[in-house]
Amino acid sequence: MSKMKALVVYGKEDVRLKDVDIPAYAENEVLVKVKACGICGSDLPRALDGKVHSYPIILGHEFSGVVEEVGSAVEHFQKGDRVAVAPLLPCGHCEYCKTGKPAMCEEYSFLGSRQHGAMAEYVPVKAENLVKVPDEVDFLSAALIEPITVALHGIDRVTLQSGATAVVFGAGTIGLLTLQCLKARGLGKVYVVDIVDEKLKVAKQMGADEIINAKNVDVLAYLAEHGKPEYAFETAGTPITQMQSIEAVKKLGKVVFVGTATRDFTLPPKSFEKILRGELEVTGSWMSYSAPFPGYEWTAALQYIKEKKINTELFLTHICRLEEGINAFYTLRNPEANSIKVMFEL
Repeated sequence: MSKMKALVVYGKEDVRLKDVDIPAYAENEVLVKVKACGICGSDLPRALDGKVHSYPIILGHEFSGVVEEVGSAVEHFQKGDRVAVAPLLPCGHCEYCKTGKPAMCEEYSFLGSRQHGAMAEYVPVKAENLVKVPDEVDFLSAALIEPITVALHGIDRVTLQSGATAVVFGAGTIGLLTLQCLKARGLGKVYVVDIVDEKLKVAKQMGADEIINAKNVDVLAYLAEHGKPEYAFETAGTPITQMQSIEAVKKLGKVVFVGTATRDFTLPPKSFEKILRGELEVTGSWMSYSAPFPGYEWTAALQYIKEKKINTELFLTHICRLEEGINAFYTLRNPEANSIKVMFEL
């Protein structure tokens, strides 16, 4: 059997470039030749901290490529098609799948975490998970479609009013994409809060009306003085920003938690009272899918790239080869690297 190059995680901080068998594909699948694959923040604990479902594992769920081979039951794709890939593999038969809520699937699999992903030259993918990419969208930009859909799904967890004000906590990939999606949807003023000046400068370039460095400024006092927002989007996943999201909004405001929590979050009674007395709408956002699968988020994200409503170039701070291996993960985790999106180009 033919071989391919793949980055394989064997253990904590044990990431090796290996020659492995090119995987087989089923009749309802295609074999995708990977052209670009981003490193998600969720990949860092998998590669560096041992937080995986099983070893060995090939990571990678933000990717684009070209259809190399086509299964016998596949009708709408052919060899040579340029594609982006939705990595969720819902079961299709649980109550949530049957009611058009694939992200809530109770028995899902997922490329790059529960089964091998795209930090490799080839990966088999179900045809229903493919989105065709036009020639005018390059592969690096197409690999950003997955995180864009996360941002889109998050902002659509609440009803947006054109011209309203929002605050985005966190200027990482999802925070910056949330900013741009909010602007694309017609919001008026958007604040972006972070503790890294370099990321805040990028946020300004991407359309933030005001940037706030929480190391130097009392965020809540600043917002109270300059105009409390109707919406807060928390993408950092820290206890401080989680509490500030609730404290920041106006009465009747809406708060969306997007960032994955890594520590305990304790809400003081005074802050909890703001939810009650202000009748706040507080919700979470999980992944980026709707019905019909993979959902409107995927076609919308592609359209935003085509229309230049999303500036993909500013995101791509570090382009790597698979040969750089674990160093690419260290780059994303290193605060001094000022990385936004670290991506493998194949």
